[in-house]
Amino acid sequence: MTVAAVVGVDIGTSSSKGVLVDRSGRVLRSAVREHRVDRPRPGWVEMDGRVWWDEFVALTRELLAPGDVHVVSVGVSGMGPCVLLTDDGGTPLRPAILYGVDTRSTPQIARLTERYGADEILRRCGSALSTQAAGAKVAWVADAEPELFSRARRLFMPSSWLVYRLTGRYLLDQHSASQCTPLYDSAAQGWYRPWADEIAPELDLPDLRWPGETAGGVTAGAAAATGLPPGTPVVTGTIDAWSEAVSVGAQGVGDLMLMYGTTMFLVHTVPDRLTSPSLWGTVGALPGTRNLAGGMATSGAITGWLRDLFDAADYPELLRLAERSGPGARGLLMLPFFAGERTPILDPDARGVIAGLTLSHGRGDIYRAALEATALGVRHNIETIEAAGGDIRRVVAVGGGTRGSLWTQIVSDVTGRAQHIPSVTIGASYGAAFLAAGLVEQVDIHRWNPIREVREPRPSLAADYDELYRLYRQLYVGSQSVAHALAARQARLLSSPPATAEPVKEVNP
Repeated sequence: MTVAAVVGVDIGTSSSKGVLVDRSGRVLRSAVREHRVDRPRPGWVEMDGRVWWDEFVALTRELLAPGDVHVVSVGVSGMGPCVLLTDDGGTPLRPAILYGVDTRSTPQIARLTERYGADEILRRCGSALSTQAAGAKVAWVADAEPELFSRARRLFMPSSWLVYRLTGRYLLDQHSASQCTPLYDSAAQGWYRPWADEIAPELDLPDLRWPGETAGGVTAGAAAATGLPPGTPVVTGTIDAWSEAVSVGAQGVGDLMLMYGTTMFLVHTVPDRLTSPSLWGTVGALPGTRNLAGGMATSGAITGWLRDLFDAADYPELLRLAERSGPGARGLLMLPFFAGERTPILDPDARGVIAGLTLSHGRGDIYRAALEATALGVRHNIETIEAAGGDIRRVVAVGGGTRGSLWTQIVSDVTGRAQHIPSVTIGASYGAAFLAAGLVEQVDIHRWNPIREVREPRPSLAADYDELYRLYRQLYVGSQSVAHALAARQARLLSSPPATAEPVKEVNP
């Protein structure tokens, strides 16, 4: 007997994930394809957009291989905001420029801010110009690669690229558009033509839909490639963090979603439009909702880097060592700015720091310091959200980092906030599946994915973590000028041919 099911696929920074979900919300099967992004220069983070479709095809074929389901709808999501430019036939012209972890557009941010005015950009767009802004990345291509840009006609992100390949429809969701500062008017919820026509006059900007609306049906060609039935409805997708928030029901006013992934993301739902120069004010994933959001440039990216650096077989080993290290990491303090930092400091030239190292420190101490650094960054973002007028009443955690208890416990201890952890923490692909299910019937995410546990902060650690947080804030201020000088040095060294030096002569002691 075949079972009616929905497919959800998410294109993430380090992997693409697919799930097959029945109408009750039960995950029938899941599949993953790992990939790497390209970092050709410091501050540049790119990916070949054609990989997104290739991985979607591979994931879908794996999910459908047993032939025991009937797919009734398809949902998609992906990292963002990204900039994949194509010609008018939909052929990519260059690798996609990824979201705020790519910091190359700093000169364009400065130029456009001076041109339009910081206050006016914030008022109209909901966010200040930062490395997160897709519009500034479009401007970088126009400035740095004018011949290529003259052939650019369409703008895609991972979710809209999948929709295009599946249905032939050129669409973008309202939320993703709201992160295309300064091309989008957040108050009017549409493209702001005066600025869009000046920055990218030849681009045919996509039609806008809300996440969850029907984008179109699977074409015959896409059906042949993927194994999906022709005509299957495809949902309009969105950016992964907002799909994650959908997946755990963090859409109520006062909710804050914490996404534990390659980066750490925070999405707070507010009753009315709220802006802050240090955060991102966006439209929500669902019609009528508004968010104040933040994102750190690294979190899981650091833990993955440390695992490779330590040649560790798996994360559980490092987590055991970090647990043994104990709160405070035996006197270590890390700044997690290994790829610059997004909110709330908006400093692309910030750099990672590990302070307090001695010869007695080991892998577990450094790994613990990385987990605590992420938690300290979350606390800084939470304080900034509340200072901007946010009212956080409930925190919901989601993502791969929630699978063990240590990381979430550290975040609760450092922030003093309880975290609600749902039954399914797969994240964005599950949220995409939920939105797809909504195309064919009324569904309730709280019934699909109820809360299974609450991680409570431990009051006995509050004073120690208060002191560590104070030092964390001081360390950034105290090391900022050195970090910026080193960032400039890194940029110079990479753009220059490698220096030659005489070989070191070995001398007997």
